[in-house]
Amino acid sequence: MPTLLRLDASANTSSSLTRALADRFVDEWRTLRPQDRLIARDVGVSPPPALSQAFLAAAFEKGERSEEQKAALTLSDELIGELEAADLIIIATPMYNYGMPAALKAWFDQVIRINKTFSFDLARGDQPLEPIMNGKMLAVLTSSGEFGFAPGELNESAGHLVPHIRTCAKYLGAAHIRHVGIEYQEFGDERHRASKEAAFAAIPGLVAELSSRLLGYGRAEPAFAS
Repeated sequence: MPTLLRLDASANTSSSLTRALADRFVDEWRTLRPQDRLIARDVGVSPPPALSQAFLAAAFEKGERSEEQKAALTLSDELIGELEAADLIIIATPMYNYGMPAALKAWFDQVIRINKTFSFDLARGDQPLEPIMNGKMLAVLTSSGEFGFAPGELNESAGHLVPHIRTCAKYLGAAHIRHVGIEYQEFGDERHRASKEAAFAAIPGLVAELSSRLLGYGRAEPAFAS
């Protein structure tokens, strides 16, 4: 039975557009596949800690880890376990200052870890890193105050959110990536309304596409555990 991992990164818990997009996505998914499992991780409400010297020493320890080092990696191990279980990852995140919210960056820093989600071998030459996981899909649901961050558009060079996620996606095991975004939020005009309507209207088709790719999965997992 397939498993979904939903990540919410917005600090806004009362009127977040990305949370609403993710709610719509999950509702549509449950309509099609009510038996599938859902893991929900809200880093916007409970951000992982930033990396520390203790974390780095533990992660890169080549010998037997001490109890203190194991403790430093407890949350990282938990987050990686959720990622390993997922067939589809849903990242719902706003753009903050043209990039990721700090909480989402902290999540990536906790899960992209040597010998867990990537291996490192200098024998590979100038590309020594290699992802360990594979076969996952990624849906990225975003909102931004400005607009025109796609290739060839007005603010292409300022849009670091989706490109950063795409760059890191291979270490999540995701090669099939889809993005739906809402723009013009700070303008609050007709363009924003149209962008919001288009994004929500795109969700059923996105769910239909991604769910069709999961046909044939038969893992014995419990039902939704959100």
